[in-house]
Amino acid sequence: MPRPYPQEFRADVVAFARRGDAPIKQIASDFGIAESCLRNWLRDADVEDGNRPGVTTSESAELRELRGRNRLLEQEVEVLRRATAHLSQAHLPGK
Repeated sequence: MPRPYPQEFRADVVAFARRGDAPIKQIASDFGIAESCLRNWLRDADVEDGNRPGVTTSESAELRELRGRNRLLEQEVEVLRRATAHLSQAHLPGK
């Protein structure tokens, strides 16, 4: 997998492309990136700026963190459920 371009580089290319001085294809070529890459960067920048619906980088990170926390809590609940079942069986009369 190729190394990601630095965020400053991406921001500069997106800003240049948004000025509209040249076609996307030409800008991508001038900066040595694929046209599809530049289009993705423009789309992502529009989402981050609120100009396009979608999940921002910070929302995505928060969602990933919350899903991990939720998974951990579900595992803890399952352990407690099993412990409760085990303890309630151990205290039944006649055992």
